[in-house]
This record gives sequence, C-alpha cells and structure tokens, in this order.
Amino acid sequence: MRTNTAENNKLDLNRVTKQQKILKIVGVTLTYLFLTIMALTVLFPFYWMLNSSLKTLEEYKLSVPTFYPHAWKFSNYVTAFQKANLGTLFMNTLFVGLVSTVLSLVITVLSAFAFARLEFKGKNILFAFLLGTMMIPGELFTITNYITVSKFQWLNSFIVLIVPFLVSVFYIYLLRQNFLQIPNELYLAAKVDGTSDLKYLWKVMIPLSLPTLISITILKMMGSWNSYIWPRLVVDDDIHQLVTTGLRGAFTAADSTVDYPVQMAAVAIVSLPLFLVYVFLRKYIMKGVSRSGIKG
Repeated sequence: MRTNTAENNKLDLNRVTKQQKILKIVGVTLTYLFLTIMALTVLFPFYWMLNSSLKTLEEYKLSVPTFYPHAWKFSNYVTAFQKANLGTLFMNTLFVGLVSTVLSLVITVLSAFAFARLEFKGKNILFAFLLGTMMIPGELFTITNYITVSKFQWLNSFIVLIVPFLVSVFYIYLLRQNFLQIPNELYLAAKVDGTSDLKYLWKVMIPLSLPTLISITILKMMGSWNSYIWPRLVVDDDIHQLVTTGLRGAFTAADSTVDYPVQMAAVAIVSLPLFLVYVFLRKYIMKGVSRSGIKG
C-alpha cells in the first residue's frame, strides 16, 4: 500500500513538474512573440523611410506601394545632401548643441551641488518651487519667451537658440538626487581639511556622479538635435537654420511638387547620428538614471 502511495505521489509530482515546464515555455514564447510584434511595429517606419529613400519619384507615387525598391537609387542621398545644404545645417546644430550642453552642465552641476550640500535659508522651499514648475507645460512659456527675446533683439541668432533652454529643472533634480547618495561625511571631512566647496565638487562629487553627468550630456545633446518648434519660431534666415528646420521646403520644386524620395534620404541622414547615439550610449543613459535613486 505504501509503495503504491509513493508511486502515485511521484507520478503526481512528475505531472505537476511537466505542466509547470509547459506553462513556462508557453509564457516565454508568448512574451517573445509580443516583443517581436512590438519591435516590428516600432522599426517599420524606419524601414519605410529607408525603402522610400532609395526609390525613384515615379515608383514612390505608384498607387500600390512597393516594399522594396525596384531600382535602387543611392544618388538620392547625394542629391539630398546638396539640396538641403546639410553640411551647414550639421555644423550649426553641432555648434548649438555643444555650447548649450556645456553651459547647461555648468549650471546644472552648480545648482545641484547647492541644493544637495550647501545650507541656506529657504533651500527646501525654493527647490519645491522649482519642482512645481515641472508641472507647467513648456508650450505655455513659448509666447512670453518669444516676446522677451524679441525685446532683446536676439531673433535670427545663435543666442536665441542657446540661452532660453540652458536651465533644466529635471537635470538639476536628477543630479541632486545623485549627489545626495554621496556620504555627507566626505564633505565634512573635506571642510575640516580646508578644502573649498568648488575643489570638493571637482575632485569628489563630479567623479562619483560621472554616469549621471554622461546621461545628462547625452539627453541634452539629443534634445538640442531634435528641437523644432522654437528654432522654427525664432529663426527664419538661412544662416542660422538647424537640421530639423532646414529641411522644410528644401525639396519643393517651382511647380510645388515635392521630391519625396530625396526628402526621405535627407531625413535618414539626419536621423543617423541619433540612432548611433542610442545604439552605443544607451547603457550610459540607463546607468546614470538608475543611479540617481529616490533619496532626498
């Protein structure tokens, strides 16, 4: 009797184990199937952009679209680079991005250090007020910012593309949270040793917070590269155009026809730097954001 009971228990255990394995395999399969469908959904617009950029205009206008070019026209990329003057647009965007990123980093580091380590009256109230401004949509400041830069006569200049967005409350908050994770005993010991605040910031806090600073740098550069509404509003000459605004109207002929394949080629060229940044630097973005924590 005992032998039969043990065998039955063993059979039940094997049956349960087998069912669990089957459920696990089914769950993993469904998960990967869902992720594959989502990945294809996200990647399809990029594939269609590349597909369209290699077609002729006649093939692009076919009533039934083709999923691959019948005649590969790589010359569209050369034409796009020349027509849109992408060399100048890239240089303008790179200049605005680098200058705004460097200045923004200086402001962010000093502000985050002040809120994390220095003691002054109203610090917490001021920081709470800054966090409250994050709840206000940025579009609400567009009109007031435009009136302000107009009075300063900054329109159609690089200054108007750089100065209004040097301060980011989100970046200050992110770096402050990272600074708060550094033990305060290090700061007190440095002060006893006679180290100035700026030297302590440069020698201790910045090296320890380097992943977050790298994340802020990447995000700021990407934001400058993708900026469209503000540059479109404050710049209408050809000298100060950025890549996001310089492509507008560059491929429209005198008869109002648009060379869409060449336009798609230009968009692919402009999208390439951000794609490379995402592929090679995404781990730094995730690492920096995850290290910021929620302390404070």
